[in-house]
Amino acid sequence: MAKSKRKNSGGLVFSTDPDFEPFETVDDEMNLPNSEQVLRVWLERGKGGKESTIVKGYVGGAAKLAELAKVLKSKCAAGGNAKDGIIIVQGNHRDKVVQMLQDMGYTNTKKAGG
Repeated sequence: MAKSKRKNSGGLVFSTDPDFEPFETVDDEMNLPNSEQVLRVWLERGKGGKESTIVKGYVGGAAKLAELAKVLKSKCAAGGNAKDGIIIVQGNHRDKVVQMLQDMGYTNTKKAGG
């Protein structure tokens, strides 16, 4: 079965309004300056005691999030991923990530979660 080429209705299933036009989604490329971003850096432990550094609170487009994640992962020499406004870097790099983010202009960056 082929996918339909209709507009994304944002989860709307049915409308009885004959003049209804599907609303446009919110622009994904919001440009909030680095100094106004409020980022929190967490340390989480997963299965087998493996640690990962989590950066939460990023507001902006997926492309800029992926670019920031790429920089952080390369500077930490670790793997990870970025999606839904969250960056995950494998390993305990919390101090290094906080310092790098502050050097990049993210002045509201703090450690969180104990």
